[in-house]
Amino acid sequence: RAPKDWIGGFETRFETDENWAYYRSVIDRVVKKGWLSLPWPKKYGGQEMSLVEQALFAQSAEYHRVPAIDVHLAIVSASILEYGSEEIKSHWLTRMGRGEVNFAQCWSEPNAGSDLAALTTRAVEDGDDYVINGQKIWTTGAHRADHLFILARTDPNAPKHKGLTYFLSEINRPGITIRPIHYMNRAHVYNETFFDDVRIPKKNIVGAVNQGWYVTMAGANFERSGAGGVAAVQRDLEDLVQFCKETVRGGQALSKDPMVQRKLAELAVQIEAARQWSYHCAWQQSKNPFTFAEPSASKYFMTELMVRMSNIGLEIMGLYGTLKQGSKWAALKGKFEAQCQITLGFTIAGGSTETQKNVIAWLGLQLPRIK
Repeated sequence: RAPKDWIGGFETRFETDENWAYYRSVIDRVVKKGWLSLPWPKKYGGQEMSLVEQALFAQSAEYHRVPAIDVHLAIVSASILEYGSEEIKSHWLTRMGRGEVNFAQCWSEPNAGSDLAALTTRAVEDGDDYVINGQKIWTTGAHRADHLFILARTDPNAPKHKGLTYFLSEINRPGITIRPIHYMNRAHVYNETFFDDVRIPKKNIVGAVNQGWYVTMAGANFERSGAGGVAAVQRDLEDLVQFCKETVRGGQALSKDPMVQRKLAELAVQIEAARQWSYHCAWQQSKNPFTFAEPSASKYFMTELMVRMSNIGLEIMGLYGTLKQGSKWAALKGKFEAQCQITLGFTIAGGSTETQKNVIAWLGLQLPRIK
């Protein structure tokens, strides 16, 4: 059963022990149904369903605010399926499909966020291992994870996109240190991750050495497609519409206010556009996993829509909307107050809005790159 103040969302599961226990109980049931690995080949424990079917499952889970999607696992599995050796696939996908592995992402660095290829974490070959030194930031859920997927520089003399390699690692390897990054409200979702002479076996490399950028983009494209987010915003809109019908101000229901009606109608149209684009995106990715512009367009539109949704929700609810979870006066369990704190960050995480516009312009519209 969900915790009392559960409001859904990807990051919520990491905030408290109770939330994490609920998430793990859901994943255990999802594993028993075989739903954690819907599009994978059957020989790795999958169901061989289409990406569109997977998108429909993600939307159903997000609409009902059930944490049935392991986003990090989905990102890693997309990279492994496209680039992993048979040994990597057999070893890792089998365990992942059984729900035995909790990954956290080690990509961004203090000076390499949207320009991810500027990262400086080094991996130096030493016998059968690579020795990694450096710092990662915004490692979502590392305090709950038992494994990491890491992008590190193996050739400092190559062009910045060419000298990177993709590693998988247990989080308890000597030399790995996790430090929390707290929100202003003291919630703990993100972390810093430090690597001090961390030895990772060569057998844990996904794809070829110095080809990690391509491996990473295979997973990033899945992350950006945003199928589940559409349904989450749809549910938020329905809750907001019901609030407007039940709340009386100035002698009439908020739902009768023409300005409120226009704002809600605009959101409804934008949500439907995002939903249809998410299906198109999944269809395109099923034909060509190296589709870039469509996932970027989805990520750009969806995260900006999340910001509009949270801002309009607070505007309509007024001061009651600014109260936090736990207050008896908080409207809709304080969901929109919480959303306003995190949705702006969604326009940066996974590649900023500006980065997505560049991808759309350069790869989608074939416009010249600005030098």
